[in-house]
Amino acid sequence: MRYLIISDIHGNLEALSSLYESVARKKFQKILVLGDLVGYGAKPNEVIDKIKSDKRVLSIVRGNHDRVTVIEGTENTFNLPAMAAILWTRKNLKEENLEFLKTLPQGPLKIENFLICHGSPIDEDLYILSSYEAFDCFVNTKEKLIFFGHSHIPCIFTMEKNNISGFLIKAEYFHLKLKKNVRYLINPGSIGQPRDGNPKASYLIFDSKKYSITLFRISYDYKNTQKSIMEAGLPIHLASRLERGL
Repeated sequence: MRYLIISDIHGNLEALSSLYESVARKKFQKILVLGDLVGYGAKPNEVIDKIKSDKRVLSIVRGNHDRVTVIEGTENTFNLPAMAAILWTRKNLKEENLEFLKTLPQGPLKIENFLICHGSPIDEDLYILSSYEAFDCFVNTKEKLIFFGHSHIPCIFTMEKNNISGFLIKAEYFHLKLKKNVRYLINPGSIGQPRDGNPKASYLIFDSKKYSITLFRISYDYKNTQKSIMEAGLPIHLASRLERGL
């Protein structure tokens, strides 16, 4: 099976539309979404509608922004721009899309013999940014392969004979044949708000038969995304960061 794996769309319809253009000629059977359909961006309804209508979507785990959007009173755990976006999203989402977010399961979810989650298989709010955090995930799970999101940074952590290592994926095309005797934590990066200094959206395709991943970076019309954010009255920081990939 070939899976398209995406994460952290964050109401960015332009980036999601560019993704669909990019994968139109790529072969995959199912789509896995690692959470955060909403938050930050000004087109959450359009994003949810597009995802809901795609019959190839196999599983979506909820992200922290998805969760906080539907649970009033929990947004005070966020920074001010993120909180403002949550309040705006909650007010502007169609009722059917609010209900849809409520149905999203908390990760981790098991697909074949691998896991998908938002932040960490231990806690959806945790970031995996270092070998220390990766080690904690490895020792608390048994699966050899885990896909996660939340940090918006494409990266890979490995565990081989109790040795932990990690690296950022900086290439705009990256292919890796996975090893059966190595454990992996893999982040596909973000569709809607990249944070690794590259404004291009990021996604990957996982081939479970060939046991390989291929990561791609794609351009999108971030100026239109910025325009929609500012027209919605959302914090300007949420618009300006997109062109810098921060």
